[in-house]
Amino acid sequence: MDVKRVEEAVAKSLMGLSALVVAASLGAVLIVVLVRGLPALTLSMLTQVPRGGYYLGGEGGVLNAIVGSLCLAGGATVLALVISLPIVLYQQKEYGGRTALAGLTRLALDVMWGIPSIVYGAFGFALMLYLGLRASLLGGIIALTFVELPIMARATQEVVKMIPAELKEASYALGATRLETASKVVWRYALPGTLTAILLAFGRGIGDAASVLFTAGFTDRLPSSLTEPVASLPLAVFFQIGTPFPEVQQRAYASAVILLMVVLTLSLLCRLLSKASD
Repeated sequence: MDVKRVEEAVAKSLMGLSALVVAASLGAVLIVVLVRGLPALTLSMLTQVPRGGYYLGGEGGVLNAIVGSLCLAGGATVLALVISLPIVLYQQKEYGGRTALAGLTRLALDVMWGIPSIVYGAFGFALMLYLGLRASLLGGIIALTFVELPIMARATQEVVKMIPAELKEASYALGATRLETASKVVWRYALPGTLTAILLAFGRGIGDAASVLFTAGFTDRLPSSLTEPVASLPLAVFFQIGTPFPEVQQRAYASAVILLMVVLTLSLLCRLLSKASD
């Protein structure tokens, strides 16, 4: 028997098994969350804030957490985008892509990607204490920005790398400057991929609990100010599932269904944008 054919068959089997494990894991998560959460998911959960005794089984919903998560992740995504775009631009070879600083920046982004989000939460908490701030929407946005920044920057950088060099050279040949080429040619060509990076970062931010646990706090009210505490869906799930009341625990799974639907929608949008950029 041909050894190479055996090796290839074993490799294909392992790849198929790995793909099956991944698909089965996602399916198991979806089944458990949907089976436990859908019966408790009501319109009032989506349209009302918690009322008195909500965490003891009373009436109300998690509108405060839904709006709070959108504000936290949205603000962090905008801030991460503003910071990452100049970084990606600088890392092009036409600017500082071949310098030691660019290499150090790439290393820093890779390290930041691997840092647990609870570390960013602890850093944000220490920074807030130093500045005399309390848990607030602004604190949560700052902590989440550290979580999203490496995802945004590295994903956008990979998109820019795929832009044909001939496209830039043609722009230069027509008399465009490096800044004009970057702003009017590179980013226009990279727009679908950049939108994918934005959605990936937003999805990471909206589902993170550790970084906002100490920095954003929690409240039953809708967010009204950058300096006030704000609720989030991951923490709503955490607080509800930690109660001894079965009804409230079931609501935690319903909150998880809402969060899961948001993340799945973002993932599907990322897939569609990735195909559009191919």
